[in-house]
Amino acid sequence: MCGICGEIVFDGAAANKETIARINNKMTRRGPEHGAIYTKGSMGFGHRRLKIIDLSDASNQPFVDEKLGLVLVFNGAIYNYKALRERLIQAGYRFSSKGDTETILKAYHCWGEACVEKFNGMFAFVIYDQRNDTVFMARDRLGIKPLYYHKTDRRLVFASSLPALLEAGGIKKEISSRALHYYMHFHAVVPAPYTLIQGVNKLGPGATMTVKRNGAAVEKSYWSLDFSRDSQEERYDFEDWKQLLSDTLMKAVKRRLVADVPVGVLLSGGLDSSLIVGLLAHAGQENIKTFSIGFETVGKEKGDEFEYSDIIARHFGTDHHKIQADASLVLPNLPDCVQAMSEPMVSHDCIGFYLLSQEVAKHVKVVQSGQGADEIFGGYHWYPPMMDSQNPATDYASVFCDRSHQEFCDSVHKRFRNKDFSREFIEQQFALPGAHAAVDKALRMDATIMLVDDPVKRVDNMTMAASLEARVPFLDHELVELAAKIPPEFKISHGGKHILKEAARDIIPSKVIDRPKGYFPVPALKYIRGKYYDFIKNIVKSPACKNREIIQDVYIDSLLAAPDTHITPLRGSKLWQVALLEFWLQEHRI
Repeated sequence: MCGICGEIVFDGAAANKETIARINNKMTRRGPEHGAIYTKGSMGFGHRRLKIIDLSDASNQPFVDEKLGLVLVFNGAIYNYKALRERLIQAGYRFSSKGDTETILKAYHCWGEACVEKFNGMFAFVIYDQRNDTVFMARDRLGIKPLYYHKTDRRLVFASSLPALLEAGGIKKEISSRALHYYMHFHAVVPAPYTLIQGVNKLGPGATMTVKRNGAAVEKSYWSLDFSRDSQEERYDFEDWKQLLSDTLMKAVKRRLVADVPVGVLLSGGLDSSLIVGLLAHAGQENIKTFSIGFETVGKEKGDEFEYSDIIARHFGTDHHKIQADASLVLPNLPDCVQAMSEPMVSHDCIGFYLLSQEVAKHVKVVQSGQGADEIFGGYHWYPPMMDSQNPATDYASVFCDRSHQEFCDSVHKRFRNKDFSREFIEQQFALPGAHAAVDKALRMDATIMLVDDPVKRVDNMTMAASLEARVPFLDHELVELAAKIPPEFKISHGGKHILKEAARDIIPSKVIDRPKGYFPVPALKYIRGKYYDFIKNIVKSPACKNREIIQDVYIDSLLAAPDTHITPLRGSKLWQVALLEFWLQEHRI
């Protein structure tokens, strides 16, 4: 897990070392163990390294292969790199290091841009190919690793985080009307290629981009999710699918043990993380380190799930660590938590992951985490109504969007009022081939878009703030492809994730499987009162917020007057959503 950045200049001038150094330094927490810059003429790359695979300096980056004429910066982990390395050795390649970094570079030389189709893992990388003076950028299929860029006629700059990219200078920090509409409807999700900053883009999941010397760029998609089944798969019954699921999930968990350092587990006490612990135990792992966090209860909303994480820890005899966070920790850490956000993320559990990661990083450098299972196996409450939907886009919008287009127009200043971008986006996504049933359209959109810029980005940003690598076995692309083909009734029935629960019964205690669905709770940011209310009020009533003129004063006042009554359909606080946007802009001096 690392941070990557670079600058490519198209007008013949040299890449600016100071610019690259500023961007690189901004990402030190993503890779505190090594930092370096490499420039050659009009190209320059920077890299921050967290050593997980091949702990030697031989895998330091930027990785330069003078013989092949290639320079690489890479963030992530390629879990099948040893098998690919053997194939490349048999093809005549010689290696100077033992890690996955050099494997990417040789794979690109051997197989060209199609190399991305051979990788199993999470990755964002950029290769400079001096043979034809081009740059090749790629991002993994589920967008687990981020890659932001800003391209003009004169140059291309890229980085692993948006705030770091802004250190390049020369970027107008204007808010995008389209992105703001997405932010206010999709609980802060802004789908690629857009970001809140006009002109700053992110490479989409499963996408590559080739940039030529003259600045001409071609972006391609190399992966999509298909929910259709062939004639043989149509004959599978529930038990057939369950067995396939069990086998594929075990492979996904085992793959994520590939590391030269110990691997722990973030154990929330829910089905998904508990199943990861159980599978690791069944795979023969001993002395598994597990970590849980809890918060203060607000009203009737409980702030921890220790009851369930304790069951799993006792059952498998893990080396368990419980962290009890109270207000004395949450409020002082919120500014740094927001500083760690590449984009504003409204989810309450960002601060939970932030605090948890700070503690976990004292014990391990890598953890497995259960993100993605709800989107892949249909665990959310908005999926059952989609089973019988005759109007998928409308029904999805009614249960998923934070507010109506009319409320959006009433809440923002007039320069941001435009067409209903969010509804248009949903309709475009639902019209794509590969998913016929209404619920499959919703599952695909959540798995390939909403998941990427909500829980996946949250885990990356919050763990990276503590120099901790998180791995997500439920987003193994082979598992995701299998899950898509499983008939929706096997996933959605019995309260959701039915087939995953049945597969889990041979692994973990039923009390954890049949428990009421929980979340990573931070109730103080949902039911805002006391010190939290004062903290948020100071943000949204600040002169900076007023002068920025994004959200209307009258709308802010209505939220402040009754925050508990302004809850989104997905149970988030509208006041926190508005405040977090302003908070993020202030923290990053935008």
